[in-house]
Amino acid sequence: MVSTEHTVSPPEATAATPALSLRRVAIDTYHENVAYLHRDCAVYRAEGFQALSKVEVRANGKRILATLNVVDDTAIVGCGELGVSEDAFAQLSVPNGHPASVSQAEPAASIPALFRKINGERLGADDFKAIVGDIAQHRYSKIELTAFVVGCNRSELDREEVYFLTEAMVATGRRLDWHEPLVVDKHCIGGIPGNRTSMLVVPIVAAYGLVFPKTSSRAITSPAGTADTMEVLATVEMPFEKLTQIVHQHHGCLAWGGTAGLSPADDVLISVERPLNIDSPGQMVASILSKKVAAGATHLVLDIPIGPTAKVRSMPEAQKLRRLFEYVADRLGLSLDVVVTDGRQPVGRGVGPVLEARDVMRVLENHPDAPDDLREKSLRLAGRLIECSPDVRGGDGYRIARDILDSGRALAKMQAIIEAQGAKGFDHLHPALGSLTLEVKAPAAGVLIGIDNLQLARIARLAGAPKVPAAGVDLFKRLGDTVVEGDVLYRIHASYAADLAFARDACERDNAYRIGAADQLPQVFVEF
Repeated sequence: MVSTEHTVSPPEATAATPALSLRRVAIDTYHENVAYLHRDCAVYRAEGFQALSKVEVRANGKRILATLNVVDDTAIVGCGELGVSEDAFAQLSVPNGHPASVSQAEPAASIPALFRKINGERLGADDFKAIVGDIAQHRYSKIELTAFVVGCNRSELDREEVYFLTEAMVATGRRLDWHEPLVVDKHCIGGIPGNRTSMLVVPIVAAYGLVFPKTSSRAITSPAGTADTMEVLATVEMPFEKLTQIVHQHHGCLAWGGTAGLSPADDVLISVERPLNIDSPGQMVASILSKKVAAGATHLVLDIPIGPTAKVRSMPEAQKLRRLFEYVADRLGLSLDVVVTDGRQPVGRGVGPVLEARDVMRVLENHPDAPDDLREKSLRLAGRLIECSPDVRGGDGYRIARDILDSGRALAKMQAIIEAQGAKGFDHLHPALGSLTLEVKAPAAGVLIGIDNLQLARIARLAGAPKVPAAGVDLFKRLGDTVVEGDVLYRIHASYAADLAFARDACERDNAYRIGAADQLPQVFVEF
């Protein structure tokens, strides 16, 4: 969903707002429309603009709202030009040099509701519809977005407010209808490196015959998202029409969700939440469930990992979050099965797109070097989804999923999906990894009693993942393993010397592994 509003062909300029020449300024402003005017521009002086003020840009019968930046360098924007950022330029859909006009923008109509939330008041359904609608239309500046995110975090949303927010987020974008009585999906709340279960659950469940259109995001703060890893194997960006064709033919897909226009306000909010490291329960629930409902899911299995360095640190916290998810899902008519899993350490052996793709394909091929934890977790999640079918008795799903994987049917389904999306010829036996390496070794003998998921993910990102798919961390030791001094804990792969140096510096400060005595190993009580 784009934030462009169609109007009845307004004039591009009047005597009060003379036309400027539109100029594409090649800056990625990440979900924020930004306009640029030179300080000596006659329009800037006449209109009384100020830096960071909200302006309305019109061109070719379209208009967008943008945040104004003022420049002093004519190499960026000349006095007779109006510059716009990459996102804004794409929304206007006109060539460089096209006539455009700019004027002061009216404040978003929902600003009074925003102020009430900042003051700690409880908002109603209409308030959230107004706020989310303005956010989806890019009527909020980054400052106003930040105020909304912080306001919702400071005065925690009650469960009714979370439902109102979720419902409003669904309503702002496209809502898919697959014309099937049963459409399944699976989601993990994140925070665990590796954990590419979706890439195994989709082919298993699709091979069983359930419709599973998996649209995923790219990584923002993690070393890889499902879309990043799947992109090692196949094309993930495709027209929505092709995506639907693949789903109807193969019962599943693994694609980037950016072209589907699902809950567009969520993408804008995430652009503020992630840099602030704010992930409040209410906003998390609204973000996840709005995307799933908009994607047409009728049944969802939700994975909540718990562990000392996971997003959720304890079982009481997990149960509180579960109840909130269940309440909102029930109000939305979404059948939800929440599973609490072990989040003490990464899942699989690789962290980074190529390494994670290697693990996935080895599990699908029943390779002897396939990571057992990734295989087992994927089978259990796939089994829970298969049990959504009225033809399957509770408890039989795991056996069915295991048979589909062991028989090669899941591999055949994955290969069909890869071919349909556009295969890239990945060889998991000889993956193209970053040629620059660093082995991180145990500083002392003992038992591995802890792995800091956050630090390990940071090391993988510093090595280049996911921007450099061949970068990442290859793991050799897991919780409970006995090590001697000098044992290799993991190997870092990088493609650039600077990236390897950054990762090395991070490892020297904290290599993310904790060695101690066996009785210090933390226990987590999970559902499987």
